[in-house]
Amino acid sequence: MINVKLSKRLKDIADLVDKDSKIIDVGCDHALLDIYLLKKNIIKKAIASDVNEGALNQAKRNIKLHNVKKISVRLSDGLNDLKKEDDIDTIVISGLGDKKIIDILNNDKDKLKDIKLIIIQSNTNPYNVRRYLSLNGYKIEDEKLILENNIIYTIIKFKKQFKKYSKKELFFGPILLKNKNDLFNKNIQNIIDKNNNILKMLPKRMFIKKIKIKYNNIKLKKEMK
Repeated sequence: MINVKLSKRLKDIADLVDKDSKIIDVGCDHALLDIYLLKKNIIKKAIASDVNEGALNQAKRNIKLHNVKKISVRLSDGLNDLKKEDDIDTIVISGLGDKKIIDILNNDKDKLKDIKLIIIQSNTNPYNVRRYLSLNGYKIEDEKLILENNIIYTIIKFKKQFKKYSKKELFFGPILLKNKNDLFNKNIQNIIDKNNNILKMLPKRMFIKKIKIKYNNIKLKKEMK
């Protein structure tokens, strides 16, 4: 048996997938996540979807190499080709920016009515993803920060259920706020460092914006454990 080697990021995403889920993996790349989940008998089936034909060709080779059934491969942009008869209950989207992720979900919002779980790893601004999905009837069931190749990633698991969050919870993550750790601190420090770099580049005449950034940094520091 050939083992499937996942990156830490993909392994942590896999750990959030519910047993017996039926998933669509949007932006599946080489379908390694889907292959792993099926070989471990975690999911019932998967749709591996990507806009990149080259990536999908490699996905097909990987599926054949690992002799995995119950994966369909689709050249598709987002959820465009997802049909009701596909009987999918979980969406996984990873490695994209927040704007693209929200566009994917918003462009086919009617297809979300049958989706119980959505697992997101956004490369940018998870606040926007949290806010969008909470406004569209999903609560944050779990979330984690991981460090890979000196980059901090946020992975969030949403479950279909309405719950209201404060702006602070949407920014930091309600579960991450309750379970502050060294990586949480490091992530905040990274934001502060970026803000300080912006401060250095701002001209003196933009003193009001400078004051706002400095005040924001003070608030950020208060959240560090």
